[in-house]
Amino acid sequence: MKKNISLFLMLFFTVLTFAQKTVSGKVTDTDGIAIPSASVTIEEPGKDAILAYGITNSKGEYKVTFTSSESNVDLKVKAFNQKPLTKQVSNSDQTLNFTMQSEATEIKEVQLKTKMITARGDTISYDLKAFNSKNDRTLADVMKKIPGIEVSTDGTIKYQGNAINKFYVNGKDLMEGGYGTINNSLPKDAVQKVEVLENHQPVKILQDKVPSDQAAINIKLKNAVTMTGRGEVGSGFGDPWLWNVKLTPMFFGQKSQWVVNYKTNNMGEQVENEGNILAFGSSWEGRRGNVSQNNWLSVENAEVPNLPVKRYLLNNVHYLSANYLTNIDKKKEWELKANANYTNNAVERESNTLTRDIQQGTQFNTRFLNNFYTDKLKGELIFTKNAKKGFFKNTTTFSQFWNADRALAERAGSIGNEALESPTSSFQNSLSTIIPWKEKMVNFKSYISYQNDKQVLEISPADYLKFPYKDPDDTKFTTIKFTPGTTALQSLRIKSLDTSHSANISFSTKGWTFTPQVGIDFSSDRLITNFDGITDDNKPDFNSLTYENDLKFTKVNPSASVGINYKSEAWSLFSSFPVNFNSMKAEDAFRNVSKSLNKVTFTPNLFAQYSFASFFKASVSGGISNNFGDIQTAYAGSILTSPGGFSVMDPKNPIPETTTKNGGVRLEYRNPLNNLFFNVGYRLSDAKNNLLASSVVNPSGFSVIQYIELENKRTNNSYYAEIGKYFPKFKTNASFSYNNTVSKSQMMRNDDLFDTKTDGNTLGFKFNNTYFSWMSVDFNVTKSWNKQSNIYTTGDLGKSESYNHNLNVFFYPLESHTIGFYWDQINSKMGNTKFNNGFFDVSYQFSWTKKKVDFELKWMNISNRKVFERINVRDATIEQTTMQLRPSQVMLSVKFNFK
Repeated sequence: MKKNISLFLMLFFTVLTFAQKTVSGKVTDTDGIAIPSASVTIEEPGKDAILAYGITNSKGEYKVTFTSSESNVDLKVKAFNQKPLTKQVSNSDQTLNFTMQSEATEIKEVQLKTKMITARGDTISYDLKAFNSKNDRTLADVMKKIPGIEVSTDGTIKYQGNAINKFYVNGKDLMEGGYGTINNSLPKDAVQKVEVLENHQPVKILQDKVPSDQAAINIKLKNAVTMTGRGEVGSGFGDPWLWNVKLTPMFFGQKSQWVVNYKTNNMGEQVENEGNILAFGSSWEGRRGNVSQNNWLSVENAEVPNLPVKRYLLNNVHYLSANYLTNIDKKKEWELKANANYTNNAVERESNTLTRDIQQGTQFNTRFLNNFYTDKLKGELIFTKNAKKGFFKNTTTFSQFWNADRALAERAGSIGNEALESPTSSFQNSLSTIIPWKEKMVNFKSYISYQNDKQVLEISPADYLKFPYKDPDDTKFTTIKFTPGTTALQSLRIKSLDTSHSANISFSTKGWTFTPQVGIDFSSDRLITNFDGITDDNKPDFNSLTYENDLKFTKVNPSASVGINYKSEAWSLFSSFPVNFNSMKAEDAFRNVSKSLNKVTFTPNLFAQYSFASFFKASVSGGISNNFGDIQTAYAGSILTSPGGFSVMDPKNPIPETTTKNGGVRLEYRNPLNNLFFNVGYRLSDAKNNLLASSVVNPSGFSVIQYIELENKRTNNSYYAEIGKYFPKFKTNASFSYNNTVSKSQMMRNDDLFDTKTDGNTLGFKFNNTYFSWMSVDFNVTKSWNKQSNIYTTGDLGKSESYNHNLNVFFYPLESHTIGFYWDQINSKMGNTKFNNGFFDVSYQFSWTKKKVDFELKWMNISNRKVFERINVRDATIEQTTMQLRPSQVMLSVKFNFK
């Protein structure tokens, strides 16, 4: 591994430093007056290839950094109403001033040709019209075709492989990171261009002081005041009767913005995740995240196919959300945002699995039929002031869950009914303010979170459970004999309080910003659990304290740190050097056991980026982090976390400790002049733990998981590369990607301690073309090779392959008529076992262009494929799984814009 790192770093810094030259100077007219906005380009002699470019500022100053193997290069200066200049200069660092002659140009005819991609400073603008096709209707349809931009399956927008930190519409952040609704429902006809704001610092007072390594997206609409939106109403034939309704009106004004969204369907569209937060802004804005339940308990779950969700999701969902933003002062510095959403969803899922246990030489069958019920309400109120002279943000969030899960489980001939009720109440408040004080900035941050989870898991009949059990007076494991006809019941309640408060002061000089900070984090968790069951021989005794918990776990973490940031035209640096005083205590009232840990840790992190030759960015990052566990790894009583088995902690175990070291290097290239983007990088991480999960598994797959004190580590190394280019002559966007990840870990199973190594390779290709007026094509393909090796999966046994592609072809035989063909292919292979899964859809669409209304008839899953088959390699098992899919269905839909 060290050789690989050294080789990569050598190549990385060779590219970084090879033949970098800088030309700078000033451009004036014959009167000595500075000429702003003049373009200065460096080109290879005799070639129409731009190596680098720059734009003069308001003082007429320019600076261009380039890389070339030629001894001389051409420097060209152009400005409006000035005679262009061309000069051949040596390939060296130098200062050159230019005086331009006035040249009035008589323009007989003006033809405007909009550039597809333009760049100015850290902003890259994409003209949306250059990338859309006749079949595209929303922003999301076009976004995925833009070079350098990727949209993940969960809706996350990535630029050059990294998730964005903000999503603006006309410069305003209405959605506060939950931008899926707008991306999926904003009509493309309302959008003028998409702007990528590179190295975006969302807090205005910190711009030019504290750099960022993330980009943001700004959607610039055609009109300053826009009333728009998207709607769809559909019905179809299937079992049962199908419906699909989408109503998303939206308004974007200069003072206020709002979006209302109602979506309901039972035909496989996963709309409830549109409210998820996907962009998290800056840590200076306070703490923010998706609120979730503490899912300690669960029923046994059916497997999920690695398919587009619409192929297998058997749902009945209602999702309603509303987002509102308004300026509450005349200067438009203060904003009030109110967001709310409600989800009611029912999902059915079924799978059958044949598991071959290599370690034990056995095999068994499992079948799980699930019903998941989600009932969730969330509300949020945000006050924000984001100005050059100060910052304030307070976010208050309330969430309530009334979720329930059901499972009909069959395992090795036994049948059980499983039911889980899990209500949760949650409240968070995050405050951050930055106050300018003379030449300094003072920042105060405060975060409070309280959550109350209650969960009850019931299994009947209890004799479905065949758990391994070792009597204290015996050395061998036997099976717990639950009394037939009885019920097993696991109850759990946890109340969690988390607080974090900090204060810092920042001062800047010559591009450097120094931020000393002090803070204190406090958390308190109270866990109460109990398991009830009846056995034939009263072994084990479920009335004993072994199956109960009453635990209080507290953390106090004072800290002091210094942040060092630097920002210049070429360099961006941000780093933090915190010293943490960790104090943890676990008090077990039932067992009269108290254990604590007090430790001082130093957890620095660093990111540095260098921009050169106009189009390149090179970066390096690294850090150390410590995690000292939480209440989930500190309890001592047995908990039935799943009907698959108990989780057990030894009361004598120390508090868990995990130390993680990570690092990475990255090289980016983005050239809007020739529509070429690429990035390549390397990441590594090394995590060391003091506790190891040890499982005892019986031939039926039931288990008991114990945590033992044993130092172990997990390493992960990853190389990745991606290159994408848009070919305007052929109206084609194409990209290739490659990823290699090698991970190593340790585990213990049935008293065998072994190492597992996983080597995964993924090659991807994306292609879309709108060259022909009568056809457009979207094609994505992924090929993966994986090898897992340990003492059980030796040789070719741990090798597996997969192939996925998605092909969408649209034909336009007549004006306003579209015929669509869709093909999803998912293949998997291990040894001589192969599964090929193909899915086909066809659609016809008529567009009433004048009214912007589409009528679509779509037949999905033409071949009526009802199951999906897959083979997986685990640490000591091989699983062959069949999963239920949606049947063939026909939908008739009417789609329209609100204006």
